[in-house]
Amino acid sequence: MAEHSVTVESTLEALLAEKKYSTIRDILITMNPSDIASIFDELEEDHLPLLFRLLPKEQAAETFVEMDPEAQELLIRGFSDSELKEVIDELYVDDAVDIVEEMPANVVRRILSQADPEMRKNINEILRYPENSAGSIMTTEYVSLRPSMTVEESILRIRRTGVDKETIYTCYVTKDRTLIGLVTVKDLLLAQDDEMSIEEIMETNIISVNTQADQEEVAQMFSKYNFLALPVVDAENRMVGIITFDDAMDVMEDEVTEDMEIMGGMTPSDKTYLRSTVFDLFRHRIPWLMLLMVSATFTGLIITGFENKLTTLHLAAFIPMLMDTGGNSGSQSSVTIIRALSLGEVDFSDLLRIIWKEIRTAVLCGITLAVVCFAKIMLVDHLLLNNDSVTTLVALVVCITMALTVLVAKLIGCSLPMLAKKIGFDPAVMASPFITTIVDALSLLVYFGIASAMLSTPV
Repeated sequence: MAEHSVTVESTLEALLAEKKYSTIRDILITMNPSDIASIFDELEEDHLPLLFRLLPKEQAAETFVEMDPEAQELLIRGFSDSELKEVIDELYVDDAVDIVEEMPANVVRRILSQADPEMRKNINEILRYPENSAGSIMTTEYVSLRPSMTVEESILRIRRTGVDKETIYTCYVTKDRTLIGLVTVKDLLLAQDDEMSIEEIMETNIISVNTQADQEEVAQMFSKYNFLALPVVDAENRMVGIITFDDAMDVMEDEVTEDMEIMGGMTPSDKTYLRSTVFDLFRHRIPWLMLLMVSATFTGLIITGFENKLTTLHLAAFIPMLMDTGGNSGSQSSVTIIRALSLGEVDFSDLLRIIWKEIRTAVLCGITLAVVCFAKIMLVDHLLLNNDSVTTLVALVVCITMALTVLVAKLIGCSLPMLAKKIGFDPAVMASPFITTIVDALSLLVYFGIASAMLSTPV
């Protein structure tokens, strides 16, 4: 696909140089709007207004939605009022809201001034809902039917109004704006009698979401129930809009990206990597790096406290191995639990079951690692490197510490994300960086504690 885009891009540039605009249009109208937007992002900005104007009106609007905010703003500033109005008139409400949220205030005012009163009202209504709520990602464009309508009347209504709706496959049955049922186009087409009422064939067991529901929970419902669209209702069960599958997919992608950035020790960014400046990257990374650097002070204090004995007991050489193994063990558990929480597979009531499972896993992992570690120390450190100071007792201290460190790390790794979720924090915060810092300190305490108990020289 990347090679194909490069080929089309070079072809368009050559045709632009030769001013063969009709040929360019013939090429573009055969392409998917998403692919056109990707190619536009790679071309020089000076070419965008001309290429965009070559697209048919409907395709131009669909392409505009797929473009990056920077390219959208560039085009809007170059549009005449009539051109801007043509694009806005072709947009669905939720797409228009997404664009408005990304634009500076002066551009937003111009967009709203060119939108028709109904579109402007719907945009303002959706913008009032809290960020990341179901209401903020819904569209108000859906097919509404009355329970008294016949199948024939319903099909005629879909034909008459469906062209302006984001989806027509699922139609919602309302009475005084209250959601009472739903019916699919399939139900209408397969109805035995065109005179049957919608009330007779509609589904009344409806799954809906409130406007204040978290968008991540809504996206999980699409995954769980395989919905194409999900109705959104207010506190009085009055239908106010729908969320479509494509919007849920966007939410899933954004949430996964955000979790990955947090788990990597960064503040989430709303820009793509290539669109982020060096200062953007610095700004999102440096707070976490400073926090983790300061928190690592505890590890340094522990090592400093035992510094005078480390050389005598030949313990220092094994510290990196123990700390790395502990950090890796904790990260494995935390990532597993964070993912399970994000998918709704576990909740806080499962904490004891999770801890018990992680304890058994830690015992198996710890014993295996300890055995391998003992063999490595005796064969490599003691025999091959001929280090007489690395005795069997020292090897036992390291291996017992290894097993206990794995146990502690996995317990911390599985419990901290659960506790974070319980008190209202994003579980992803309790991922690799924090887990590693905590486990490093604890593994050193365990290490020196065991050394104090087992070796003749007190630590």
